[in-house]
Amino acid sequence: MLTRVGVVRRFVPALLAALVALSVFSAASRAATGTHSGALRSLESGVLVDINAFRRAHGLTPLRLNPGLNVAAQEHSQQMAADGYFAHNSADGSAFWKRIERTYPSATSQLWSVGENLVWSSPSLDAKRALQLWLASPEHRANLMNPRWREIGVSAVHAVAAPGVYHGLDVTIVTTDFGVRR
Repeated sequence: MLTRVGVVRRFVPALLAALVALSVFSAASRAATGTHSGALRSLESGVLVDINAFRRAHGLTPLRLNPGLNVAAQEHSQQMAADGYFAHNSADGSAFWKRIERTYPSATSQLWSVGENLVWSSPSLDAKRALQLWLASPEHRANLMNPRWREIGVSAVHAVAAPGVYHGLDVTIVTTDFGVRR
């Protein structure tokens, strides 16, 4: 017959082993996530630098990062990765501009306009390749060369075994949201 003390003595070593394993796993996860996040931040920075270099080379104003556009881009990239779709429309089918307007409001502006470029590829996608893919598409190229844009939000998300249209592949999804308001 086991007493409460006997039960505790039996489970304490197992509990300690589980806690140690969890602690090691958690530390490894945080380290991998931190490294990964740094790589994604580097990709986002590279996309902005390359877009602005392209715009300058074509006599256009470079774009400034905007926090509201960044949030819109981040939310959209994450939603597409989680739900396994790839489209400018939101997951609920609403137009992209309605999604962007929630974080980049038009209410106080006489002029408000937004655009969006999306790309997904293998996890090794870099900024130069993202720009090349957009330049190969007339609609995306037009967004990059639009002289109206003044601000941008950039988001890169990595999805492991992404569902839906990504067919379980590891992918990187980049969203750029362009805007102007005055």
